Amino acid sequence: MEFGERVHASQHPLIKHKISLLRDVKTEPKKFREIVREISIMLAYEATCDLSLREIDVTTPLAATKGYHTNERIGLIPILRAGLGMVDGIWELMPGAEVWHIGLYRDHRTLQPVQYYNKLPVTPTVQLCLVLDPMLATGGSAVATVHILKEWGAQRIKFVGIIAAPEGIQALATAHPDVDIHIGVIDERLTPAPEKPGDPPEGYIVPGLGDAGDRQFGTG
Repeated sequence: MEFGERVHASQHPLIKHKISLLRDVKTEPKKFREIVREISIMLAYEATCDLSLREIDVTTPLAATKGYHTNERIGLIPILRAGLGMVDGIWELMPGAEVWHIGLYRDHRTLQPVQYYNKLPVTPTVQLCLVLDPMLATGGSAVATVHILKEWGAQRIKFVGIIAAPEGIQALATAHPDVDIHIGVIDERLTPAPEKPGDPPEGYIVPGLGDAGDRQFGTG
């Protein structure tokens, strides 16, 4: 499946290496959280390569020179709960970023997102919103979150995730073609509806890594 120029799948060797560790069923929650944090830092680095800058004067121990400050305030919007694991690493990279939480869960019967929490301020206070969710599966939660942000008044939005299914990318890109999608890796497909007991539930990424929230918080 071909995707547009706004879909960016990382080619960084370290990201490929670390995603392989995440996939491993033997990776324990503590190590899993550490790797999610590390991958998130690298993905945020790639997602912010086009930030605008303003020139400033800097005095070094040897001379006066020109330097730069970022010219945009950044908001991090983790989709609860799995997106929480991506925040701390990115916050280290950009400690001035604001963090706003949106709570959505996927109804496992309909696969549709259900909103249960929203702590956005009255009006936008940032110029760039990074929507964070480790898994872009059906795309429902990401589509709904971006819609919420646009209604709030956000002008520039990017999605940052670790693993995506082609179906999720297609859903997000179709609903919001102006949103850049930064992904660690694009996987094969989603699981279909189970045909017999013991089959995996519908709408999970294959090969994926299971439920990112359960694996982070040890609840699986």
